[in-house]
Amino acid sequence: MNNKKYLIAPYVIWSFIFVMIPLILLIVYSFTEQVDGKFIFSLDSYAKFLDPLYVDVLLRSFRLAFITTIVCFVAAYPLAMILNSKEFSNKTIILILIVLPMWMNSLMRTYAWMILLENKGVVNTILNFLGIPTQQFLYGESAIIFGMIYNFFPFMILPIYNSISKIDNALIEASYDLGANKFVTFRRVILPLSMPGVITGVIMVFMPSLTTFMITRLLGGGQVVLIGNMIEEQFTRTNNWGFGSALSMILMAIILVSIVFFSKNESLDKGGLV
Repeated sequence: MNNKKYLIAPYVIWSFIFVMIPLILLIVYSFTEQVDGKFIFSLDSYAKFLDPLYVDVLLRSFRLAFITTIVCFVAAYPLAMILNSKEFSNKTIILILIVLPMWMNSLMRTYAWMILLENKGVVNTILNFLGIPTQQFLYGESAIIFGMIYNFFPFMILPIYNSISKIDNALIEASYDLGANKFVTFRRVILPLSMPGVITGVIMVFMPSLTTFMITRLLGGGQVVLIGNMIEEQFTRTNNWGFGSALSMILMAIILVSIVFFSKNESLDKGGLV
């Protein structure tokens, strides 16, 4: 038993070097300010975030991430139900088609959509051939939402499908035997038992949608600024590491609160089911 404890040593060392040390540096930078070559304690970086400009960026990030998560859920849950049905025999092919784009780098996939959706791209060329005027698909919130849905949709459907596929058919048949119709069976049996997958999918889509900056920069063309772009800009362009660290800490706190909220809801759902 004692020897097995040493097996976690590489993971502990890795986590300390690449997780704990960067996190400590973020905390230090967020609470300090450089004056005359010396670092002094300061809350100016956090106070700066209270500017309405930055609050609006955060709210916009939440709104787009929320829309992305809702669209992914609405599209993924019925598809997961269809894939799990006995009548559907091509589920393996569909799952491969869903996972296949993930084998390619997300940056390359996003660039591919830029080529397809630009003013002289493939889509507008087809529309012009059909007599439809050129449409502006890129450089707006709609393009960003589309890009996030395309990139993060697999993270929603896979955990939901995994949860639904593990539901014991005997429970569903028992619900029908007790007189419940399909809607009641779905509401009282299938949906509560699939909630772990739903919660996982929501977290895995909402969090990267909230923090993304690459999709926003490429498909938004710099016209729409989200919190991820603002953090990246503080470290790479304005060289304001203190404010960038403060933004990162605020976003991290929001994510942790969201995870705790979803986890509590999942526990309540399990408790209600029991």
